Amino acid sequence: MEKTRTVGVAMDFSPTSKVALRWTFDNLIKKGDQIILINVQPPQAHHTRKELFEDTGSPLVPLEELRELNFTKQYGIARDAEVIDLLDTAWKTKGVKAVAKVYWGDPREKLCDAVEDLHLDSLVLGSRGLGPIKRVLLGSVSKHVMTNASCPVTVVKAKQSSNSRH
Repeated sequence: MEKTRTVGVAMDFSPTSKVALRWTFDNLIKKGDQIILINVQPPQAHHTRKELFEDTGSPLVPLEELRELNFTKQYGIARDAEVIDLLDTAWKTKGVKAVAKVYWGDPREKLCDAVEDLHLDSLVLGSRGLGPIKRVLLGSVSKHVMTNASCPVTVVKAKQSSNSRH
């Protein structure tokens, strides 16, 4: 019997992070695996749970709590029906256990920390597709994580329609 794996998905609830989550379910997750949604809030965010968990990140939050309005208020994360639906479907079809963890700080550092803290077997993140100037100014989260994380990292690019060329 295969070992169950723990797969992290960087989730900022953007369209590209949802594409990465869907890709993870379609291509990576197997029956019984655990998925951890990793959300990184900006360091200046002020939510009720930040003072308690700023250094370590939040406790693992089960799927049931992600549905609750109280969770979204405590952590400053919008409740997202599409993400909840994807997680429910994965649980029903593949028996995937889904939890979430919130960190505060620089996403580049915190995603690499999460790999270690959570003993991830793999990490998946969406590519925001910054242009060359923004990438130089802001730095590429995906490039930093691919270079520094101690597990395999998959960067999922959203398909661009022919009408959305820049």
